[in-house]
Amino acid sequence: MTASTRPAPIGYSRLQILLHWGAAALIVQQYLLKDAMSAAWDAATKGVEIAFNPLVLAHVAGGALVLVFALWRLSIKARVGAPAMVGDSAVQRALAKATHLGLYALMILMPLSGSMAWFGGVELAAQGHNILKIALLALVALHVVGAVYHHFVLKDGLINRMRRAES
Repeated sequence: MTASTRPAPIGYSRLQILLHWGAAALIVQQYLLKDAMSAAWDAATKGVEIAFNPLVLAHVAGGALVLVFALWRLSIKARVGAPAMVGDSAVQRALAKATHLGLYALMILMPLSGSMAWFGGVELAAQGHNILKIALLALVALHVVGAVYHHFVLKDGLINRMRRAES
């Protein structure tokens, strides 16, 4: 039975929840470490030798983990499916779907563009990476606003799916 033919699960597994919150924590870390990474990038583009910096290493490793977590979550979703979208209207469900699609796309594209810039010296990738970080921040904010709206306005228990694993 494929994910498309089996009924949607009622909630997320413990692993899916850990990957969600792990990716969220790593994304926060990425924004906190961006200044160290930017300084190292600026030095590298000026031909200055870069000394080892654990903050730069944490940014690079964190980006790689965001990519791994996103791909891992997508593989789980392909195998077991995901709980049904919740929303007052088709517009809300479409917005939620587009937001999630954008988040996954950016969690894949940002580490790839960052790697191309850092390891390949591709200036265009660095510029794209900087633009994508703004889009990611906007989508994360929209995602949080949506969760808060469901929790406090709709009071539909949606947020509990990412707090407690399916039984």
